[in-house]
Amino acid sequence: MYRFLLTPRWWGINVFVVLAIPFCIFMGSWQLGRFEDRVQDHETATTQHESARREAARPLAELLPVDKATVGKQTTVTGRYDDQLLVPERKLDDREGFYVLTLLRTDGGRALPVVRGWLPGEPDPAKAPAPPTGEVTVTGALQAAESPGSNGVSGRSGWPAGQTGAINAATLLNLVPYGVYDAWVTLNEGDSGMRAVPVSAPQGTGLDLKAFQNLGYTAEWFAFVGFVVFMWFRLARRELELARDAELGLVTEDKEPGGTGDAGESAESEASRGEVGEPRAGLTS
Repeated sequence: MYRFLLTPRWWGINVFVVLAIPFCIFMGSWQLGRFEDRVQDHETATTQHESARREAARPLAELLPVDKATVGKQTTVTGRYDDQLLVPERKLDDREGFYVLTLLRTDGGRALPVVRGWLPGEPDPAKAPAPPTGEVTVTGALQAAESPGSNGVSGRSGWPAGQTGAINAATLLNLVPYGVYDAWVTLNEGDSGMRAVPVSAPQGTGLDLKAFQNLGYTAEWFAFVGFVVFMWFRLARRELELARDAELGLVTEDKEPGGTGDAGESAESEASRGEVGEPRAGLTS
């Protein structure tokens, strides 16, 4: 009764099932591993930020270039404040506002973007406090350059004069006539009554949409395993039922080609109807 499993058609189905199941399990496990890696990176970044706040501040040169190991580290820089820009569309505690970004000119000639604080509402230069004059030494958390369109950074372009959407050297070099570090610092204490901007996790370490996409893909791949197994059993059961019906004589087998068969039955029926419809000879007037 199960001999149909050895037919060429079922050989193809069986081979497909045998290959599909481990492939789906492998892909599901891989996506689950990606999700777990993102969770681990998020926990590691959170721990690093908490411990970095307690560490002694180090010179900027020792922490560059910025990477996952140095993001959030405390740094100290001496220089003079120069140009000031506003960074709109930045939320803090679910309130819309803007950063006050001031470029700190260092002895090396390049400037370090320093976020002196956050203010609520629409960006307005009149609301932003003027930076201190003269030489200053700032201490804050080192941050990586931002990428437009990621981590809540606006991807817009064409901002009004005195504003920028992202904090990175490529953007700022178009706004100021001197070199800029491809990093920035957020002060530990807000300047002139402004709220301090909290340290943000480096890109790729947060539980963002991509992390939950990995979790969703995991569920999909394991669901495919169940679907493949379900369809195999359903097809096999249907084939088995047809085989049993054939043994019990419940399935009408086709007659030989060119024989009577359904076509013969149809012809017979037509002939019967013809005999009934035609008048008998001798009864016509």
